[in-house]
Amino acid sequence: MQVEAPIYGRVALIGLGLIAGSMSLAMRRAGLASEIVGTARSADTRAVAAEIGLVDRVVDTAAEAVADADLVVLAVPVGAMGAVAAEIAPHLKPGATVTDVGSVKRAVIEAVGPHIPEGVHFIPAHPLAGTEHSGPRSGFASLFDNRWCLIVPVDGTDLAATEALRALWEGMGAHVDVMDADHHDLVLAVTSHTPHLIAYTMVGVADDLRRVTDSEVIKYSAAGFRDFTRIAASDPTMWRDVFLTNKDATLEILGRFTEELFALQRAIRTGDGDLLHDYFTRTRAIRRGIIEAGQDTAAPDFGRSVKTEAKAGSGA
Repeated sequence: MQVEAPIYGRVALIGLGLIAGSMSLAMRRAGLASEIVGTARSADTRAVAAEIGLVDRVVDTAAEAVADADLVVLAVPVGAMGAVAAEIAPHLKPGATVTDVGSVKRAVIEAVGPHIPEGVHFIPAHPLAGTEHSGPRSGFASLFDNRWCLIVPVDGTDLAATEALRALWEGMGAHVDVMDADHHDLVLAVTSHTPHLIAYTMVGVADDLRRVTDSEVIKYSAAGFRDFTRIAASDPTMWRDVFLTNKDATLEILGRFTEELFALQRAIRTGDGDLLHDYFTRTRAIRRGIIEAGQDTAAPDFGRSVKTEAKAGSGA
């Protein structure tokens, strides 16, 4: 979707991985920003971003990136956001908007909020899109198409600034909804955080078995193991921070998951086929609902092929 005029003059991307890179490409596709400036902590990342022209200008520091920026996007691991906010605070332009793309919201608000100067708008957000790939080469312009972005306003959030951010995400192809921070963290513990933890656990179990079965678990992995554990290839730093900062909600959902698992164990042990069949019928209907909502495909390979596998993945 091409807009008549840019929504923002200068956009600063702090972090140049999958999400920020995809934002840059999506903003360019729709003409949403006059200039996109980017930076990353790693010199190698900055060099690659400059080489492939991921943004209009790559700079060495976050302070330099945010100078005169109308929108600043924090696209770094959740655990690093507070330090980045403290670094850029003295250099933010009055009237600018600071947002983020973190998978946890309450911890981000508590870490970033105190550093935002008077006259700068802080509007947390979270695009529910992603893949298991990371780095500046992993982004693509269509990542947010038909996906959801949740905007999580803080007390006193400016309405006009919020509407501009909503317009940006809609211009990048996303659907937008507004959600309370604590509710967001609980919902994401169900839909993203706990599934990732379970996937990591299954890979760990397979690795233990591999040691005693001469690689058969890995060598003969069926499609179920392959597709279920694909998200375990996701960035370890990001997910470490997610679990440490959304601890309470994740532990609550893990407790419920454990209860469900015990019930299924009991049904298998006692031969309760009716319970198993009813349970699987109900959960299959939920999976079909995800497909009907346009958030996945019914294709057996989850829509992936040899050419597209690197660009199809799970949201954070």
